Amino acid sequence: MNSVTLLGPRIVHKISHCLIISRKLCDRAFHGDDGCECVEEPLKKIVSEYDSLEGERLHVDEDWGCDHGQFSLRRGFIENVKLDAKKVIEILRQDGPGLDARLGLDELNVRPSGILVREVLAGILKSINFENKTRCAKLAYKFFVWCNQQEDYRPTTNAYHLMMNIYAECLEFKALWRSVDEMSQKGFPATARTFNILIRTCGEAGLAKKLVERFIKSKTFNCRPFKHSYNAILHGLFVLNQYKLIEWVYQQMLLEGFSSDILTYNIVMFSKYRLGKMDQFQILLDEMDRNGFSPDFHTYNILLHVLGKGDKPLSALNLLSLMRETGIEPTVLHYTTLIDGLSRAGNMDACKYFFDEMIKNGGTPDVVAYTVMITGYVVAGELEKAQEMFHEMISREQVPNVFTYNSIIRGLCKARKYKEAYSMLKEMETKGCSPNFVVYNTLVSSLRNAGRTADANEVIKQMMEKGNYAHILSRFQRE
Repeated sequence: MNSVTLLGPRIVHKISHCLIISRKLCDRAFHGDDGCECVEEPLKKIVSEYDSLEGERLHVDEDWGCDHGQFSLRRGFIENVKLDAKKVIEILRQDGPGLDARLGLDELNVRPSGILVREVLAGILKSINFENKTRCAKLAYKFFVWCNQQEDYRPTTNAYHLMMNIYAECLEFKALWRSVDEMSQKGFPATARTFNILIRTCGEAGLAKKLVERFIKSKTFNCRPFKHSYNAILHGLFVLNQYKLIEWVYQQMLLEGFSSDILTYNIVMFSKYRLGKMDQFQILLDEMDRNGFSPDFHTYNILLHVLGKGDKPLSALNLLSLMRETGIEPTVLHYTTLIDGLSRAGNMDACKYFFDEMIKNGGTPDVVAYTVMITGYVVAGELEKAQEMFHEMISREQVPNVFTYNSIIRGLCKARKYKEAYSMLKEMETKGCSPNFVVYNTLVSSLRNAGRTADANEVIKQMMEKGNYAHILSRFQRE
């Protein structure tokens, strides 16, 4: 009963083994820090990667009239536009009783284009903070209106999305919805990216379900790069961790007679996992097989995570073999996902076995793989092995990140090696890796718990001297 082989006409009868794992995991508590990042992030990137590629294509076509013979001049053109964008932003910043930015823009004599509007609005978006959000929203609107009043300029979907993002960041929800309506009135279809911006905003306001219903009924919802609009909606909800809404949308999709594809199944499967409904995995796996779908990169990643957290190393080994049989070579990400799950199950021997197997099969462990191993050893109380892995990582020219250092510092503090932990904090800084609040909190809390209040206060003092942490000083003082 230790083998798991999934989805395929020759071996579909072995799916029942998944239920054994499912029942075991259903008894476990589910919480935010359960190591699912290696599973979620690749799925979440589908839209962002498409948007960046599509956006780049649109800007080239728009500003060069699709004349690719001039493409060699594009770099110089972009540099000039960026200079113009800086001038525009500077004029906008001067807007006030003594200077109307619109007059300044007229005198600047720049021609609005898709790429100029993108640079200016993106610049405003990056500059938004708590104090200036109202002003940023007003300046962005003033610039957007000015552009639309210029001859030969027509706004793009990307421009509307940037305005919507600005309004969302500035909490200007009415203005955001006006942008959506205006975009629709001007004939621009709502896309998956439109949906993502709105659901991110409305999810916080409790309007998510109504928004989803509106998009389901919409006839102009352009769902690229997805097969159909339901997948776009499911993916948008997945990006925002709206797992219960995913279940509801999936049921609406089935009622409407839409068929699922592999992306649909992957999203729904992972949502079931997040909701602790592992008993429904087999239903989805059987349905996938009946509809002729085989697991892809993401499906195997989900299943390896499940097997890891279920402490089923032999089943995972068989699944890795099946992947190769079906033509999918396990990647470093697959191994890391499995190792992360096994480490959380406390099986560090299995973690080391699969880590070595990854290297044996040609994989090069990255900073995430090493950090997962180091964290696992620290949690298991095996500091020496964690340190050995840390030094091996450096010898293989993998640069530790803030999470790696935090794990080592936590391990040193657990072993009451506070001087070494403090030295590691200083090493971070010399390596150009800035400690974040989590790192400082790990060290300060450990020092305080050990009764070393003076040392803890010294760390806090140094933290404040670095700047950017004034807003969290009170959290340390309350502890």
